[in-house]
Order: sequence, then C-alpha cells, then structure tokens
Amino acid sequence: MKKITFLFVLFCSCCQLFAYPGFGERPKLVVGIVVDQMRWDYLSRYYDQFGEGGFKRLLDEGYSYNNCLINYVPTVTAIGHTSIYTGTTPAFHGICGNNFFIDGHKVYCCDDSSVQPVGSDNKKVGQMSPKNLVATTIGDQLRLHTDFRSKVIGVSYKDRAAIFPAGRSANAAYWLDTQNRRFITSTYYMQQLPGWVKEVNRQLEKNEEFKKVGTKVGLYPLCGHLTTDMAIAALKGEQLGKRDVTDMLCVSYSQTDVIGHEWSTRGEHTDEAYLELDKDIERLLEALDEQVGEGQYLAFLTADHGAAHNWKFMQDHKFSAGPWNSDQMKERIYESLSHDIGDESGYISDILDYRIFMDWDSIQLRGLVLADLVHQVVNEVRKEENVIFAAAYEDLATEAMPPLLRDRALLGYYPGRSGDIIFFPKPAFYEFGQWSSPVGTTHGEWNPYDAHIPMIFFGWNVPHGASPRETHITDFAPTICAMLHIQQPNASIGEALVFE
Repeated sequence: MKKITFLFVLFCSCCQLFAYPGFGERPKLVVGIVVDQMRWDYLSRYYDQFGEGGFKRLLDEGYSYNNCLINYVPTVTAIGHTSIYTGTTPAFHGICGNNFFIDGHKVYCCDDSSVQPVGSDNKKVGQMSPKNLVATTIGDQLRLHTDFRSKVIGVSYKDRAAIFPAGRSANAAYWLDTQNRRFITSTYYMQQLPGWVKEVNRQLEKNEEFKKVGTKVGLYPLCGHLTTDMAIAALKGEQLGKRDVTDMLCVSYSQTDVIGHEWSTRGEHTDEAYLELDKDIERLLEALDEQVGEGQYLAFLTADHGAAHNWKFMQDHKFSAGPWNSDQMKERIYESLSHDIGDESGYISDILDYRIFMDWDSIQLRGLVLADLVHQVVNEVRKEENVIFAAAYEDLATEAMPPLLRDRALLGYYPGRSGDIIFFPKPAFYEFGQWSSPVGTTHGEWNPYDAHIPMIFFGWNVPHGASPRETHITDFAPTICAMLHIQQPNASIGEALVFE
C-alpha cells in the first residue's frame, strides 16, 4: 500500500512539473526565433560543432519536438512565418505565397501603396504592411488580452519575415533597406523612427562592412550579426520584458535562405552560415539573460521551411533527382493546346510554387469557359514526365490522389489568391533557375526535405526533454497562448502541446 501511495505521489509530482503554469503566471517576455530555410536535420548535422551557448543550449536545456512538419503546400517564406505565429494555414490566414494573386492581379505579399517608408525614401522596399493578413497572431492576441499595453516588435532582414510574425496590431516591424544601409519601417506603424533605431542606423552608416550586405557573398555572416544587433537594440530600446505586462519580440534570420538558394545544403558557405548563426543565437540568449533574466523569458525556435539537396549533387550520388522549369512547361502546354484554342497563348498568368494561375480576364475576353480550359491544362500537366499528380483546386475533394497531398493542398488554398491548379513533382525534382543557382537549391514542396523543421521551446516553465511525436507548424501559436493563458489566434487550427 505504501508503495502504491509513493508511486501515486511521484506521478502527481511529475504531472505538476510538466503542467501549464497557473492563471496569472506569465513570462516577462516571449521571443520567437525563425531561421529561414533551416532543415530539421541541421540540428544533428552541426551539433558537435556548435558552441555551448547557442543551438546546443536550446537543445540541452529546452524541449524539442523532433517530428514537426509543415501541414500545407507550398512551403515558402511568407506562408511559413505567418503560419507559425497565427497557428493556421493559408486557407485561413490568406498569405498564400511570397507572391500570389488577388482576384486576378499579381501582388507581393506585403505590398501596400497606401503607406510610405519611414527611415528611407526607398518606396520599393518601404511601402509594406500586413494588410493582406486576415488572421490574428500570438502578438495580436497578447495585445488584445492586455488592452494593448504589451509591446510586440518584429525584426528581420526581410520585410515579410518581420511584418507577418508581429501581426496587424504590432507596435513595430523593422527590416533592412540594404541600398540605403539602414533598418526601416512604414507609416503603417509610425510616422518616424524611435531614437534607438536612429542610433542603430547611425552606427550602420559608419560600418564599411555593411556595404557587403547587399551582395550574396557579403550577406553572411554579417546579415545575421546585424539582425542580432537590431534585436538586442529593440530589447533595450523598448525595455521589453521590464514592465508589468508580457512583451513579445519576433526575430527572423534570413541570410540562411539566400545562402541555401545560392549554395544549397552542403559546403563551406552553408557550414559557415550555421556556425556563425550559432554564435548570434548565443549572443541573443546572453542579452536576454542580462536584460530580462534567465528563466524569465519564454522562447521558441523553428524554421519557415526546409530545402532540397541540389539535384546535381543527388544525381552524382545515384539518387533520383532533377530540375524542372515552369516556363518550359507553360510553352509545352500552349503548344499542345494550340490546335484546340488557336495559336494564341497568354491564358496562363503565371506558375508559382507548383500552382498555375489562369488569366481569368483573358479567358473571358476570348469567350472560353474557364472550367473547361482548366481541365484541359490539368490533363497536359499530367503528361509531364516529372509530375506525379495534378488537379484543379475545385476538384481536390474528389480527386484520386493520396489524402496527405490533398489535405495539404486544401490547407494551402485561399479562394481568389491561390490559383486554379496545383501539381506535385516527383521527390527531389524542383523548380530550377528562378530562385536557385546551378549549385544551389530551393523549396516549396510537401516532402520532408522542405516540410520537416525544428521545434524547440526554451526558458520559462519549459522542462528539458524531447519527443518523437508528430507535431505541426501550426502548433506553436496555440501552445504559447495556452502557456500565457490568453486566447488562441482567431483562425488557429493547431494543438496546444504539453511537454511530455
């Protein structure tokens, strides 16, 4: 009987250890860290080379879910960052790619002509906002819960990687204008830069090394250093984590994505990028320890997507792999259908991220029936040597394809924005030439190389441990919100995880 009682008490103690904190208990600061194009297996690939205070500290002291998958397609930057912080997918948050179409017109995800750049006169990089985002984020919910007293700041090299994580009600999002050598924002957030940002920019203008940041070679490791500098400056300049409410800092490292597109997943450039990033994360954690207090902040680290190995590298090692080109496929479709609809082309607006966007206006002017033409194009795509499945979005529910692919396609589909047709290439075959060099790579597909990402929680009320259970990119937001005892984002479909 005593043994049973002891085991029961021990069980209850363990449950208490790993339970969510009580109501009223919250960390001083939440920190989200996203590494652009980081495959999950990089954690083990570089583990022995990491220092003690960066990635290794997160793994050795935090909790890692080792089978976190992206549960939609396409797997690209703007969608990934948005899905992490909203707990949902393009079907509900509306960000369908880095570029997509809104009612037949191509847009860049953050473009907003109604705002002006702040900190720069460069409209091309400064007229940005989250206006196309239709769901709330962790930060939005935190702001709502505290009657907008919490501060939420986004920082990145890329505009979309700073803007979407921070959300629609954020105090600020800052990104780099490499042409003018400074961090900027837009009038969506403010009319002029705070003094601490102006000081950061004054230091950047004096830094001759910063001139390299606009080049691919110069982008690493300097871009990571600058992002870390800016994140630490925001931490101190806004006094994040030092007030009577929980604040949030969203940090995204983008140099890893540019390097991957240029040099792929192997080689000295990629190795150096991650070992330098490890030092930056160590520096960021040290600043958080000093500014907020060790154990007083809740952090998580993940990626917006992974990356395929370079197709030539795979072929050289006798794997099935190869390049694929959307422009060439488009020409083959035009040629094949020319006898049915005439020699005219132009009824396909674009092919983006393995999706075909039909030109609705052109099709209507020619007196063609959109649905009929879509099915003709689908049939042509299915003839492509390296395509396994293709379907019209409207037919997905009844299409003969594996449920996993169908479900991920549906979760990635937002009407009026996601195009008309989706297709799936063979594993290790990917778009070549548009976003990658001959020795580089890209991403966007459902496969584990693109969809398997890190999921690490660290700090406040997080035990050390790991789990092999399947989790999803949409689980970050509900988990963080459950720990904060605030409502989940308003379109969240993820699961609030318990550290097992």
